[in-house]
Amino acid sequence: MIFWSIVLIVVGGIAWIRLAPSNPEVWNVDPMVTADQDLAGGVRRRLDGGREAFEALDRIILATPRTELLAGSAADSRITYITRSKWMAFPDYTTVELDGDHVELYARLRFGQSDMGVNKARVEGWLAQLKAQQGS
Repeated sequence: MIFWSIVLIVVGGIAWIRLAPSNPEVWNVDPMVTADQDLAGGVRRRLDGGREAFEALDRIILATPRTELLAGSAADSRITYITRSKWMAFPDYTTVELDGDHVELYARLRFGQSDMGVNKARVEGWLAQLKAQQGS
């Protein structure tokens, strides 16, 4: 009986993580990036680039496996995406905002306290693709 109770709790927890609703009002927020930051549960980046870089980054992010749009649009100058981990489908959120001549990114986890560098690696990969596309 105890074994099955534990199994039920574990399965229920995994189901909640995979199926929990994502409220755009909670996640589609101003990244407030003043400088590059590496955080335990995510990363903040600010780069030079206007609308062209913002829209190119949007295309790069949407081409990422297991990534979908949560809220916003290029016309709004703020977009938030959900990227899910491969095996457990844990959600990570990335908000990208065009702030004048700068593009701000804030990638963070939803559950837990540390993402073990996953968001940093993902964002650095996106920025490398952007740099390659821009030819610089």
